[in-house]
Amino acid sequence: MISDSDAIRNEVINFCSVIGADPMLVQGAGGNISWKDGNTLWVKASGTWLSDSKVDNIFVPVELDHLQSAIKEGNFSIIPKVIGRSILRPSIETLLHALLDFRVVVHVHAIEALTLLVRNDPIEEISKKLKNNIPWVLVDYKKPGFDLARAISNKINDNLGVQIIFLQNHGIVIGGSNVSEVNNILFNLVSELNIEPTFNKTLIKTPNPISLKYIPVDNLETHNLALIPEFFNRLNADWALYPDHVVFLGPKPNCYDTVETFLEHLEKGASPELVFLKDLGVFSLPGFSKAKQLQLKCYHDVLVRQKYDIRLKVLNEQEISELLNWEAEKYRKSIEK
Repeated sequence: MISDSDAIRNEVINFCSVIGADPMLVQGAGGNISWKDGNTLWVKASGTWLSDSKVDNIFVPVELDHLQSAIKEGNFSIIPKVIGRSILRPSIETLLHALLDFRVVVHVHAIEALTLLVRNDPIEEISKKLKNNIPWVLVDYKKPGFDLARAISNKINDNLGVQIIFLQNHGIVIGGSNVSEVNNILFNLVSELNIEPTFNKTLIKTPNPISLKYIPVDNLETHNLALIPEFFNRLNADWALYPDHVVFLGPKPNCYDTVETFLEHLEKGASPELVFLKDLGVFSLPGFSKAKQLQLKCYHDVLVRQKYDIRLKVLNEQEISELLNWEAEKYRKSIEK
């Protein structure tokens, strides 16, 4: 007979495999999930992929009482205590999972939600779109980890019973009593938030390489970022929209109006990993990782759902610096694939 502990673990693994394979919900190592089993909080390990749940051990057990006691005392700098000898690191968002009073908690970067959450004031639009009566709140952008956990704690203390948490410039968090409940909320939410692309053009063929070193990115749709003037013009102003984008693709885009200008920069020693060439396409150095390709596609999918006159809320220089100089994010990036 399968124990309750084994049953919920299997349910989580199957759920992760499904949502982790959907780039409209999860991109690479982004997103995380947890479940509570007595005094153990099982949480996704930092840098692992939800899509690998059936082939790899992606979960880390940590002491739940230890975290909850610290949170009650207002100590959000507490370091999770790993149970056993796991070499994996608990997710950056472990405190978020510990403080929410639900057995199962999932955090994803769903495109439909991100499309609204990178706008200056998404509350009104979210309110209009949601048809269910499930309590929800919006939390202003905070650095992932301790700062975000504290902000969420403060918010839900004033809004008891909240099951959906929208994170400005970040994503969504959903809590439930079991995997089935979380799954239903997530997919209903995505359906209700549905936003059709304002422009969706796919190239007929891949652009030609522009030098011996730079090759076109694999996903044809992402070339829209350089081929459609409205998107190309947004790149510099609307680049840093959410943490994973900054961590994996850098603090600013490398945009060039002409090939000649780009080649001149190469001759002077420049070697950007990813470049946007106006009217030609998007190019990268060989070895541009799958994780980065997925983040680039995510950025494209968010931008194509914005009307051209909508202003977006970007991360400021301090917020960007906090992400790029954070050891936890350096670690996550170091094990990307």
